[in-house]
Amino acid sequence: MGLSNLSRSLILEYVFAFVLRVWLYNSEFKTTIIGRVEVSTPVNSWKRVTEGVVLQKDGVNPYSGDMFHESPVGLAIYSQLIEYASPYLPGIFILLDLITGHLLYLTAVEYMKHLMRRQEEDKAEFSEDVKDLLLSQKDVERQPLYVVAAYLFNPYILFNTVAQTTTVFSNICLAASFLFMAKGNRWGSCVTISFATLQSLYPIVLIVPAAICVGYHTLPIKKPQKLTKARAIAPVKLDIYQKMLPKSLRSVNSTHWITSMATTIGLFFVMLTSLLFLSCHLSGGWEFLHSVYGFMLLVPDLRPNIGLFWYFFTEMFEHFRLLYLWAFQMNALVLYLLPLSLRTRRDPILLAASLTGITAMFKSYPSLGDVGFYLSLLPMWAHIFPCKKFFLSFFSLNLLVLFNKEKNSVADLQQGFIVLAAFIITSVLGPTVWHLWIYARSANANFYFGVGLAFAIAQIFLITDILLSYTKREFILRHGTSTLLHGKHGKLVLA
Repeated sequence: MGLSNLSRSLILEYVFAFVLRVWLYNSEFKTTIIGRVEVSTPVNSWKRVTEGVVLQKDGVNPYSGDMFHESPVGLAIYSQLIEYASPYLPGIFILLDLITGHLLYLTAVEYMKHLMRRQEEDKAEFSEDVKDLLLSQKDVERQPLYVVAAYLFNPYILFNTVAQTTTVFSNICLAASFLFMAKGNRWGSCVTISFATLQSLYPIVLIVPAAICVGYHTLPIKKPQKLTKARAIAPVKLDIYQKMLPKSLRSVNSTHWITSMATTIGLFFVMLTSLLFLSCHLSGGWEFLHSVYGFMLLVPDLRPNIGLFWYFFTEMFEHFRLLYLWAFQMNALVLYLLPLSLRTRRDPILLAASLTGITAMFKSYPSLGDVGFYLSLLPMWAHIFPCKKFFLSFFSLNLLVLFNKEKNSVADLQQGFIVLAAFIITSVLGPTVWHLWIYARSANANFYFGVGLAFAIAQIFLITDILLSYTKREFILRHGTSTLLHGKHGKLVLA
């Protein structure tokens, strides 16, 4: 049996991605990429990993100084790679990157199947004039290909791989966690999120969407009871937990829903605690906690990066430091968790992608590899834009340039052009301003921070527009495309 067109497209993507990475590894650009502050940070630099391994071999505790900030479990893995597979490290990083792309492809396949099932379940509630907004079989087949292409050919991901940063390992853990979430696998989700949290702390927020995903897949479905005439006429009152569920699961007792979420979260913390004790055993003490997680939370290293922490804490009076540490870390970890969980409870994969994007923007030491990962997820929601969609070949992102609006087109990227322009300009201007500041000495820190701030604002606009478009589509599916209100045309806005 011959390969289908989709299979051929997928294989070609992997082949071209492999060739592109091999070429970059053997090009003169590799040395430049490795040294870029946008790519390598104190918490993901491979140079620091090798120094940590050398210190451990020499009998020196790598956590006693300010050089190594990876977990002891990660150190054990990296030590084996450097000792036994050092000549093959480029191939290993390329292979891990291709595996990550394939995991994202499988995630998109599972997610699109879930969306189709939910669409069929809720179709009776949809308005009659929303056929153009419904998910089609073509979307189900093509959007996973867009996802893997957006990952494999994303320049941010390419730089991350060529620089051999440990973000490659973080991304494969995150990709696996998204796949297990899409499948509703409790154990797999907890294991992968605990490993990702062990390495970089911030993925701890993903346990909430994971618990919701597992809840959808594991709650028992009770057969609907026969209603008497009186009960059939009376409105059915649903509690908050039942409203979170699609129609087929609303008969489930709320206690089971709460129990499922509590079990998932409890299992995650048991696994994370076990990994911490394993780390203590490997390192011979608890010093690693301050060197790894204390370093991320307290932000002692203020070298410039694409984030926002370094500039604020460089310019700030010391007695305000603790206040702003709390404010910045809450912004990255917990501030958006509850409102987004409530608003996107019917789509926990979108919730997980949004939280991943927020942490990539606001974490203490972000890199382009973090940004590229969550941008690669966004093509899974390309169907929310009922227009012709053109994926940018320059970034391989799903920043959608919308042309030829259709009559019923109401869900669009309001800031699409601004986001596109900001991504292109900041990606080019960042290295330029860095050269002017550090080498030519004709600029200063304000210039570089300004570029980073514009880059963060563009990401905020992008995530906000995706969430707003998702909300608009959900509203329109049930209320129709008409915007007439008291005889006048209205406009759906984010309130």
